Amino acid sequence: MDTRLETAAAHARTAPPVDQRKRILVVDDEPTNLHVLRQLLQDEYRLLFATDGPKALQLAQQKPDLILLDVMMPGMDGYAVCQHLKADSATAAIPVIFVTALSDSEDEERGFALGGVDYIVKPVRAPVVRARVRTHLSLVRAESLRQSRLQIVQCLGRAAEYKDNETGKHVIRMSLYARALAQAYGCGPEWVEDLFNAAPMHDVGKIGIPDAVLLKPGPLDAEEWTVMRSHPQLGADIIGEHAFPMLQMARTIALTHHEKWDGKGYPHGLEGTDIPLEARIVAIADVFDALTTVRPYKQAWSVEDAFAHLRAQAGLHFDPLLVEHFLGLGAEIGAIRTEWMD
Repeated sequence: MDTRLETAAAHARTAPPVDQRKRILVVDDEPTNLHVLRQLLQDEYRLLFATDGPKALQLAQQKPDLILLDVMMPGMDGYAVCQHLKADSATAAIPVIFVTALSDSEDEERGFALGGVDYIVKPVRAPVVRARVRTHLSLVRAESLRQSRLQIVQCLGRAAEYKDNETGKHVIRMSLYARALAQAYGCGPEWVEDLFNAAPMHDVGKIGIPDAVLLKPGPLDAEEWTVMRSHPQLGADIIGEHAFPMLQMARTIALTHHEKWDGKGYPHGLEGTDIPLEARIVAIADVFDALTTVRPYKQAWSVEDAFAHLRAQAGLHFDPLLVEHFLGLGAEIGAIRTEWMD
């Protein structure tokens, strides 16, 4: 073995294990209170301690996983500390639990209004503190996993666009158009958010289409069209079956966004409202953006010409009621086009 490798291996065997426990910043001006919380938490967590507001803000830059924050402190009180934390993008996401002797409902309401996630009244009880800390750290973990899923979805969406010789801005624009249309149609906020995050996956199946077909400069022959029309099913297979609503929606969109209102789309010839709403919305957003941007095979259409095409295809390719709502979004569409221009 190489000497350097032997040295590295020996170091790895003798080095102390990395402490992977969550870090909690405990802020209180009373040493007795710090001691109590230390005794409650030190076996499960790594602890940082501050006895005043400025020191707490300094230690918060180390980005602990959670902050236990006293309210009544000389100089800068806990409410002011929380305001500073939430105003700083580096620390705004750190959950803050107020731990205080102030027990009035007005004090509690103020703590929540400033961005605190919980409020524990002193004298603290060990089971309550441990349970609240575990709960909020679990919520942080859940949010981290949710954000990771979204980033994976977005990466796959961009991969499909690069494969198709388009830019990542296409999936941004069409996702924003889809979100605006869903909001105008009256869809609920959670459903709209899932749609916005799922829409970039609509053409992920193109990853499985041979370049000779996908990037062919001229018209496709019948056999090549058969291959091209397999990409919705390929996309559904790539995404797979999931319990999470957003990924379920992404699969549905990938599979059905080329269906047409009159039943002449593909892959299954669905008709009218048999086509899932999310796919009907994405179809309009996707086609509109394709029409109004430059592609290797065409110049960009004007917004007016693209709107005219949507009107002509209402009831044929597109859901006519959704087209009506989309045409009413002229100002919002213009702002999206301006901000995310290629």
